[in-house]
Amino acid sequence: MKAIQGLTGTITSLTNVVISLLALAIVVSLLGGNVPFVGGVADNIVSLVQGLGDAGIVGLVAAIIILNLYK
Repeated sequence: MKAIQGLTGTITSLTNVVISLLALAIVVSLLGGNVPFVGGVADNIVSLVQGLGDAGIVGLVAAIIILNLYK
């Protein structure tokens, strides 16, 4: 049981680090323009939102599922 708790804690920590890096990449991309390694982050997020918008109700359900994964 301790192994599962340790693994869960590690995955949670890694997820928090990735989310923080994503936020940093978005800010750097918006402020700095085309910065290596983070230049396309804002474009990818815009295309993801457009794709979800084009999908209609299926996109809404997918967005709800994605948001529940981060809670």
